[in-house]
Amino acid sequence: MRRLIIAALLLLSASASAQENLIAGASNTEARKTFKVLKENPITSVKNQYRSGTCWDFATLGFFESEILRKTGKTYDLCEMFVVNKDYMDCATHYVRMHGYSQISEGGSCEDVLEVIRNYGICPEDAMPAPGSLTGDSLANFKVFFPELENKVRSFVRYSTKEPLPGWRDSVQAVIEKYVGKSPETFEYEGKTYTPKSFAESLGLVLNDYVSLTSFTHHPFNQWFVIESPYKWRLRPSYNIPIDELMDVLDKALDKGYTVAWGGDVSGDFSRKGLADLPDGVIPTQELRQEQWDDWRFTYDHVMLIYGKAIDEKGKPFYLVKNSWGKSGYYSGIWYMSRDYIALNTTYIFLNRNALPKALSKKTN
Repeated sequence: MRRLIIAALLLLSASASAQENLIAGASNTEARKTFKVLKENPITSVKNQYRSGTCWDFATLGFFESEILRKTGKTYDLCEMFVVNKDYMDCATHYVRMHGYSQISEGGSCEDVLEVIRNYGICPEDAMPAPGSLTGDSLANFKVFFPELENKVRSFVRYSTKEPLPGWRDSVQAVIEKYVGKSPETFEYEGKTYTPKSFAESLGLVLNDYVSLTSFTHHPFNQWFVIESPYKWRLRPSYNIPIDELMDVLDKALDKGYTVAWGGDVSGDFSRKGLADLPDGVIPTQELRQEQWDDWRFTYDHVMLIYGKAIDEKGKPFYLVKNSWGKSGYYSGIWYMSRDYIALNTTYIFLNRNALPKALSKKTN
């Protein structure tokens, strides 16, 4: 997602602070803002998706790393390219099974990472080649990789009228491994030998604990539905609740010490310098959310990790958000997004069911 935007970003170097911070990244025409942090839950280091549309991968693994840190106190660096290897093969398989009537793209969702871990496991970062290293780049660069993969997958549908060509899966897997490496069958970590499955089991994650919540009026509230977005190709449902209730869930989860993965829109009033807020006078109502979703002003195009709460110098509520664009932003990859912005531009949130109010947790179980 947002490959052209990501490629154009300057990786600014800044320093992070855990308490009261002065934004130094504002332009000469922007007023400098100060933020007082009210709640800051532990996160792992900021990563860089670079020239790859894998925000969903980086953000969701960052979320799971935070979950492990919260539960065990241990810090892990989980491997994004392992997820890419497995997920892109799953996406290609789905595309062929749908006879081409599906999405084949770099984008995805939090459910992709969950299902990869559930079905294949996971490995630490250094168990696979570093992103970009197989093609001479220092970071993940999919400008050549994904068009080649996409053309390969589409060719099996375009030129085969009765059935996919024999061995098509091997051909697709070969392209994937050419650019991101082969997933390890076994590896060493802290003196022990693991498979990806056994390593995932050792992390203490209860994969059935994770749930996606959304808020739209074209489906009934308090029911599940599949969000109609090209990047939600796994067709995993989200639970639909009013936006005021969803925002209350977000606030209470953060207050309880949980982080929350966020999928939403960053194509509008989202400053590339690390600030997201709505224009004066814009009120994030349920009706405006639906209107902007239906006319495509609001889309699902990015995933990040919300891990804390703050207020600006006027007392306006903001959230601390970990991005995956390296050090770009005000504080080494950290964004400040207003509560109003989140309320208007959220497609879904993904979080631990134990962070939900009891009544809602029961409904979504």
